[in-house]
Amino acid sequence: MTSNAEYFARYEAIAAISARMLIAARRALWNDLVPLQEEYRHLVDALKDAETGVKLDELERARKFDLIRRILADDAAIRDLANPRMANLSALFAGRPARVLKELYGAR
Repeated sequence: MTSNAEYFARYEAIAAISARMLIAARRALWNDLVPLQEEYRHLVDALKDAETGVKLDELERARKFDLIRRILADDAAIRDLANPRMANLSALFAGRPARVLKELYGAR
């Protein structure tokens, strides 16, 4: 059984990683996002196991929802920053996939 303090520590860790991911996206440090996303997924998976048996009072539920709102806001901002980049990559591949692969990987 997870204590409420441990439970919120997990949410706080997810919120912190989410904030770091947003900073990386704002700075266009896309390669830095990969390890952060892996850590984020690991923390979310661990949180799923920690939810069993946790009882929250009204203030704790409000705190949890505030953390979730922060995490979701960061996620939305990251997607807003990443979408134009993804569109550019998609357009690059759509027009000439063989040439792009050759340029990227030196394929012959």
